[in-house]
Amino acid sequence: MFCYQCEQTSQGQGCQVIGVCGKDENTATLQDLLIHALKGVSQYAHRAGQLGASDPEIDAFVIESIFATLTNVNFDEDRVAELVYEAAQVRDRARALYTAAAVNAGVAALPLSGPAAWQPAATREALLAQGREQLIPASYLTGNLVNNDNKEIKNLEELVVYGLKGVAAYAYHAMMLGSSAPAAYATVYEILSALTEPHTAEELLGLALKVGELNYAVIEQLDHAHTETFGAPTPAAVRLHPLKGKAILVSGHDLHDLYQLLLQTDGLGINIYTHGEMLPAHGYPKLKAFKHLAGNYGGAWIDQAQDFDAFPGSILMTSNCIQQPKPSYTKRLFTAGAVAWPGVEHIAGTDFAPVIAAALAAPGFAEDGPADSITTGFGHNAVLSVAGTVIDAVKTGALRRFFLIGGCDGARSGRSYYTELAEQVPQDCIILTLACGKYRFNKQDFGTLGGLPRLLDLGQCNDAYSALKIAQALAAAFECGVNDLPLSLVLSWYEQKAVAILLTLLWMGVRNIRIGPTLPAFLSPAVLKLLNENYNLMPITTPEADLAAMLG
Repeated sequence: MFCYQCEQTSQGQGCQVIGVCGKDENTATLQDLLIHALKGVSQYAHRAGQLGASDPEIDAFVIESIFATLTNVNFDEDRVAELVYEAAQVRDRARALYTAAAVNAGVAALPLSGPAAWQPAATREALLAQGREQLIPASYLTGNLVNNDNKEIKNLEELVVYGLKGVAAYAYHAMMLGSSAPAAYATVYEILSALTEPHTAEELLGLALKVGELNYAVIEQLDHAHTETFGAPTPAAVRLHPLKGKAILVSGHDLHDLYQLLLQTDGLGINIYTHGEMLPAHGYPKLKAFKHLAGNYGGAWIDQAQDFDAFPGSILMTSNCIQQPKPSYTKRLFTAGAVAWPGVEHIAGTDFAPVIAAALAAPGFAEDGPADSITTGFGHNAVLSVAGTVIDAVKTGALRRFFLIGGCDGARSGRSYYTELAEQVPQDCIILTLACGKYRFNKQDFGTLGGLPRLLDLGQCNDAYSALKIAQALAAAFECGVNDLPLSLVLSWYEQKAVAILLTLLWMGVRNIRIGPTLPAFLSPAVLKLLNENYNLMPITTPEADLAAMLG
């Protein structure tokens, strides 16, 4: 095992025995093998697509399978092994699709090698041996590089793969809402297929930016899927403490699963609470219309062990980010969709009867808590509806600068930086935030500026399109580029969805981004130097120094 795809990779040196996330060696190895198998599927699907042929079942399988390899999604070795075997069958289906398309087009179907010709071993141990052939050698860690082109190429290939993993996560959520994007699937196949061929560092950087372009289209698609299904988010006060009664806690990211649960619990006397990245659900009209969507409980995903332990009801984990469950709540924890943990009951589809039964059997809350609340729901529609006020405030000098402080939360020390930075932002500035990193400061009162809250919660990481849309709209209003706006971006990253967003920002040409708390271990020094020279991408330092530079 060697894994360095997340920000918390062991001491910055890669996880080699067991993941910091809790993933064991076998599961991690099979996930690497699954990516290899999906490259084979993509070799055929890409060529079939060039001839005008596609298959929505192949599309759905590839997206969900890539998503299953993200940090904190699928920890179940058996389920990942099943996906590997299924990938071989889907590859054969893609080959038949390509062959038929070639016949219809009157051209010869080319024989393909590499992952396209790979066959899974019959036994688990032999399958794991195949997976170990795909492992990244620990010597490829960027800190150990000494002008070794092969190692740099491998690191760049991993950058592309990790970006695609983030894209797949966003595409998966759009698929769950019935939104299909054939052009996006075709680009996924094109990029994965390209990774089976040799490339220069410059070509791989181009592929990374292509991932960024693809991600922009996918998060735009997801935004449309959310608003068309649930309505455009509007500001909403969200209760922070529970109400007396039976309870279900929903964590993760998937609004579709939450909606189905709300439908199935309507009238049963069970209160539904959001957790972590589900907080922005309270801003959507169709979701907040349910009276038993009672509030938000707890903090970010990294707090789930203590939050879930104290919650006196059942818990539904949708998509990512799951941590190793404590025995105290394992029997009342359920997973759905792509997320899985060995020993935790998995819900196939959206029949949440077991979750409801567990909630009714649990004691629930004995009394009401305080009525404290926070506000969410400042998506791009809500913010741009008052764009005139914002623009006037900037022109008169009443509003000096916007600070986008957001991204993933994590357990590594150094993330207090984001709390301290938000606290030190001057009173004549507005803070935009999104994703679970906001839990570092979103329960503080930052006051108002020109009638607007100084802290505007744009939503979950799946709502990153809102931030881009706001920046683009303001740039158009001021007739300037995004880099000329009074806007500073300070991002925290943890996993591959954040990598995809960063690649999108770079594809857009956005400069002067600060990221932390550490830089990605899979970026070689040469690539970091190039990104700094071309985009002035930089690591965070101290809140005081960075704030002075951004205001200067």
